[in-house]
Amino acid sequence: MTATIIDGSKIAAKIKSTIAEQIRKRAEEELPAPGLATVLVGDDPASRIYVRNKIRTCEKLGIRSIAHALPADTQQRTLEELIDYLNADPKIHGILVQLPLPDQIDEYRILSLLNPQKDVDGFHPINAGMLARKESEPWFIPCTPAGILRLIHSVRPDIAGLNAVVIGRSSIVGMPTAQLLCRNNATVTICHSYSVGLPEIARRADILVAAAGEPRLVRADWIKPGAIVIDVGITRVDDSESEKGYRIVGDTDFESIVPIAGAITPMPGGVGPMTIAMLMRNTLIAAGRSACKIR
Repeated sequence: MTATIIDGSKIAAKIKSTIAEQIRKRAEEELPAPGLATVLVGDDPASRIYVRNKIRTCEKLGIRSIAHALPADTQQRTLEELIDYLNADPKIHGILVQLPLPDQIDEYRILSLLNPQKDVDGFHPINAGMLARKESEPWFIPCTPAGILRLIHSVRPDIAGLNAVVIGRSSIVGMPTAQLLCRNNATVTICHSYSVGLPEIARRADILVAAAGEPRLVRADWIKPGAIVIDVGITRVDDSESEKGYRIVGDTDFESIVPIAGAITPMPGGVGPMTIAMLMRNTLIAAGRSACKIR
């Protein structure tokens, strides 16, 4: 058996093409372009690259992007005032606060101050709570978990009754991914650093989502034959043979797992492109809801 490689870049490109077409139709109807504000505090290299990629994607699709870059020593009150300003701006349909924030900033309070109907990252406590309740629908689903579900559905549209294991319980990826899988009727197990017998738990998974941030944590002998494996990890490791002196690896030992799994995401080219595509989709949805209010 050789696993199907789930091409996240290709799937994301289709999603973005659809978004671009819908934005062109908005322009024909004389509706304003969707507006996305990004807020970056500090100069973390990974965060800067990520925000830059989001801005470039906005430009390609016809989304109006407004970037706010603040120094690392920005104080709580200054950031709160910016959030208040963006919440009140009718031309801004989506607000993205790049995480993590510096230590002097109360991250939870900042996310709580966002207008939940502009919270295109899906991190506001109201959106998180609505996702957790099966009888409600959040205004927005977090982008990476939403992208993960799309990738799974690309090879298995119906996952009802399947055993799903999520390794990692972060508020950004692990927990909302588990909730999404449960909402799609999978039987979900969440594992973390205190879990006992992790390899044995993983081997029971029809769907395995590795989001622990530990390079090559998941090995071939953890994989149930035919399982769907989604690798969310992205870690820089030293590599003397690389021109850069390092390379990026995921949470799975990809090469050894390919002969066993039924389907697997590569890294890069798997989950990453889907995260940005789903952000663009959420921004378009926010703009559409705003247009309905205007009318």
